[in-house]
Amino acid sequence: MELEYNTQREKLIISEYGRHIQKMINYASSRESKEERNKLANSIISVMGNLQPHLRDVPDFQHKLWDQLFIMSDFKLDADSPFEKPSKEVLNAKPDPLSYPQNFPKYRFYGNNIKIMIDEAVKWDSGEMKDALLLTIANHMKKCFLNWNKDSVEDQVIFEHLFELSNSKIDLRNSKETLLDASVLMRSKKRFSNKKYFKKNNKGRKRF
Repeated sequence: MELEYNTQREKLIISEYGRHIQKMINYASSRESKEERNKLANSIISVMGNLQPHLRDVPDFQHKLWDQLFIMSDFKLDADSPFEKPSKEVLNAKPDPLSYPQNFPKYRFYGNNIKIMIDEAVKWDSGEMKDALLLTIANHMKKCFLNWNKDSVEDQVIFEHLFELSNSKIDLRNSKETLLDASVLMRSKKRFSNKKYFKKNNKGRKRF
């Protein structure tokens, strides 16, 4: 008797259901009568549901089963479904490539969040709130710069970078404002040691 290996058999589309379910779907797809195909499809759905009883209370469980039925038939099964049939084109469609979020790779040490904050600050109306936000951003940029480069940095360098990152829309280069000192920005948080308190041993003490 010649053995048949799985590598020689038809590839399973959704292997979790096993080969018998796949053969049942293939058989249903080959029936000429629409009425017979519908009857077989509903029977297969019942069997598929019995294989996953833990999902019976999950919303849209039946919808998921019908989608899987058509997918396993390679969309060849012509049967009536209580739900909208899935599309092979939509299923096989590739997502659009994501654009790289960093617009200024030479200033990666600032991070993408800084660029998002700058773009948002540009939209704000002029006033005290915006001025405070710009100084907060500039101080954070200075801290990021110092984390990347331990040497000191002049405020003017940060203002130049802010001007460039904002596409010339934020200009603090001639501002009289000064940023926080490096020692303040880089001050490490105090570490509180866990003190262990031991109970005093009163054994041997004289009691009066």
